[in-house]
Amino acid sequence: MAHVNENYLKLPGNYLFASIAQKVAEFSKHHPDASIIRLGIGDVTRPLAPAIIQAMHKAVDEMGHADTFRGYGPEQGYDFLRQAIIKGDYHRRNISLDLDEVFVSDGAKTDVACIQEIFGQDLKFAVADPVYPVYLDSNVMVGHTGNYLADKGIYEQVVYLPCTAENGFKAQPPTEKVDIVYLCNPSNPTGTAMSKAELETWVKAAHDQNFIIIYDSAYETYITEEDIPHSIFEIDGAKEIAIELRSFSKCAGFTGTRCAYVVVPHACKAYTKDGKAVSLNPLWNRRQCTFFNGTPYVIQRAAEAYYSPEGWAQCQADVNYYMDNAHTIRDGLIAAGYTVYGATNSPYAWVQTPHQMKSWEFFDLLLEKAHVVTTPGEGFGPHGEGYLRLTAFGTKENTAAAIARIADLKLCK
Repeated sequence: MAHVNENYLKLPGNYLFASIAQKVAEFSKHHPDASIIRLGIGDVTRPLAPAIIQAMHKAVDEMGHADTFRGYGPEQGYDFLRQAIIKGDYHRRNISLDLDEVFVSDGAKTDVACIQEIFGQDLKFAVADPVYPVYLDSNVMVGHTGNYLADKGIYEQVVYLPCTAENGFKAQPPTEKVDIVYLCNPSNPTGTAMSKAELETWVKAAHDQNFIIIYDSAYETYITEEDIPHSIFEIDGAKEIAIELRSFSKCAGFTGTRCAYVVVPHACKAYTKDGKAVSLNPLWNRRQCTFFNGTPYVIQRAAEAYYSPEGWAQCQADVNYYMDNAHTIRDGLIAAGYTVYGATNSPYAWVQTPHQMKSWEFFDLLLEKAHVVTTPGEGFGPHGEGYLRLTAFGTKENTAAAIARIADLKLCK
């Protein structure tokens, strides 16, 4: 008799974005003429940059000739892309990395979920609350969380780090013993970002309390303020306690193209049960070689083109386009009387619901009355209740129209 992984049964309801899609589909079914504007899921809308398309075409042509055809590639990624990553994302910030510390993958979501495989089963971890669902759900599935406490909306063995208006929606280091902390900076979902001094506090805490930081910097391209680090490795001592994940989805529009990478420094170590220090880099390398056949050659050539002068300029123009949308959301909703966080160093705006409405209640109201799709904060954790996340990845016209529709409801007047 085959048994199921009963950890899956601990997950309450559907995955957040699947629930939203179901609600929108049901609404569309009953209102086929409604012009729905989606500011919910963080999917980009701008086409791939010309330099990237050109590189993909060239790579496709290479695959059609015997002398340039590529079969299985290196599981860690081709050297040409790893070198471009190190030069383009790290050397220019005075960060040195070895080639074998960079691992190319097919998406940061996959990496977030899989990185836990190199750690022990008895670990205790902490997450910011609110938090991007995959950090938590993936740990539930492998048995790191204990049972779900429905009355509290939390898992019994997880340490939740409250992110509230009082602390600027920035997680503070845990006061109890943990083994791993997941951090996203700038934050998804709140759109807020930690300064260098605040991140230095985190790195010091990780050294003092002996925990590992899984650092998601997927939105670093959207940082506009000088005091916000683009990488945790800008902080002295971070290589000993941090693994960094980064994606091409939001900086280069690769949500449908799929490419990301993980940096696992040689100096980053965890321990056996008898206290022996073990470098995490060879463990992740072994994991990838066993479970992963590598990101396609054509995709890696496309990612390499992101770092060309033309690709960089073209992609930065798209980032600026989305940040203009973020400012449209932030400024328009503030003018309409809403309290808004984020949307300065991130493409996300974190909006407080009016009149203490529940987040799903406000989601439903905006869908029904304004035909605008958002993301309810409750879906990101207990401290997300009372807020909505809006994304800036729509078109300029749709973003402006959506904010005008919300403002016209005059809910804050």
